[in-house]
Amino acid sequence: MAELTFSATILNVNDDNATRYLTTRTLRLAGYRVLEAANGEEALRLAAQERPDVVVLDVKLPDISGYDVCQRLRSQPHTASIAVMHTSATFVTPDKKVRGLEGGADAYLTEPFEGEELIATVRSLLRMRRAEQDLRRRAEHLTEADRRKDLFLAMLAHELRNPLAAITTAAGILERRAPADPKDARMVSIIQRQTNHLARLVDDLLDVSRLTRGKVELRQARVDLRGVLEQVLTVFRPQAEGRQLKLESSLPAVPMWMEADSTRLVQVFTNLLDNALKYTDAGGTLTVTAERLLSEDGSASARVRVKDTGIGIRPEILPSVFELFSQADESLERTRGGLGIGLTLVHNLVEMHGGRVEAHSDGPGRGSEFVVWLPLQPQAVDAEQEVVLPELVKRRRHILLVEDNTDARQALQDLLETWGHRVEVAADGLRGLELAVQRTPEVALVDIGLPGLDGYRMAEELRAKIGRGIRLVALTGYGGTDDHTRAREAGFDLHLVKPVKPDDLSRLLSEL
Repeated sequence: MAELTFSATILNVNDDNATRYLTTRTLRLAGYRVLEAANGEEALRLAAQERPDVVVLDVKLPDISGYDVCQRLRSQPHTASIAVMHTSATFVTPDKKVRGLEGGADAYLTEPFEGEELIATVRSLLRMRRAEQDLRRRAEHLTEADRRKDLFLAMLAHELRNPLAAITTAAGILERRAPADPKDARMVSIIQRQTNHLARLVDDLLDVSRLTRGKVELRQARVDLRGVLEQVLTVFRPQAEGRQLKLESSLPAVPMWMEADSTRLVQVFTNLLDNALKYTDAGGTLTVTAERLLSEDGSASARVRVKDTGIGIRPEILPSVFELFSQADESLERTRGGLGIGLTLVHNLVEMHGGRVEAHSDGPGRGSEFVVWLPLQPQAVDAEQEVVLPELVKRRRHILLVEDNTDARQALQDLLETWGHRVEVAADGLRGLELAVQRTPEVALVDIGLPGLDGYRMAEELRAKIGRGIRLVALTGYGGTDDHTRAREAGFDLHLVKPVKPDDLSRLLSEL
């Protein structure tokens, strides 16, 4: 046991000189370094100064009790992890032992005790303390590794989104031109689909990391769930047709109002439909149905079913289908693709909205069904309020584009000019600030990671120089909640995460 004793320090606290001497001699013969204290205040001072591994602490001391000494050791971060062994020749009743142990002591010995019993107890406490230290070090390493992972994922997303933004914008320009060859149109369509798929994978990867750490915040507003489903279905119909799948839907004739984050709801049903699409072969059918339900207490909820005729889910996999990295297709060839995180996102986001989601399947080859329940606002709200959506006003704008990535800047400039906007560009924050002050554009699309003067500083300088006379839109690869908050605090009106789809950008410019 020598490895447990050669470096350990023991603080022996006892006001009885003879007992203190015998205890110290026993511990030193066992190879320990021993410090001594005759009262509680001296014990606290030595504990804070020397940081012993174990304190052998008599309960009855002349100034303060051993119970109080132990509690004060536990209350201070720098002494809280020291192992404490109470000793007593008088306070030996069960209730006194319980008081000592509940007060923070790790062991209790009744005097007089044998030397072997003392040494065995000290060794046990040292093993326990070192096990705790190992666990603490591992926890610290895991915390640091988690921090580095989050930093890496944020940087990875930023680095991936810049080229994705350039590709998406360039493909958007090509899509609006009449192709010279039918093959060109097919190639552009492939580029768009695969770029959108990559962008979704990047977003899902970051979102699941933030969700597992509780760092996703919902931006709730009054949302029509029916409108969200229609939006998702509009996006997926061409994809289903391209895969030779039938996409059927049955939605209510009236709005389904709820308090929700519309972006996150789109993400939920996009992931469910993407999952159904991925696991259903050509000739199959995807079905989306939604209905309003009323409970006995008068509360309303929505039940949305996403059903497919695909490969189904094996019974042994079904209970864990919402767990991280769970895959229905576990074959070596991995023909269905995916990261196994989409359904985890669905489950967490639905629960954050106060709902629940279930998965059903009759087994392999018999399709799957995912059912989502979400709380709705009372029907009376729908009858009282009529929302009129304004027509999008198309108009030419004077736009400043500040982007240091050459390809992304050129592609976005070409796209904006194709729409008839007047565009000026800058490759760094200082030049962007100069142009904004001199030319007073209506809108500035500003990358955050700029050389010289980053996007946040540029926004702050612009607000200080020209106030609210310009609309500032942040275009960035960083999409965390903290990034949105920081952009808003710097003076940006909107925060968009790359790659921005051309249709979304066109709508944004029309609605400003």
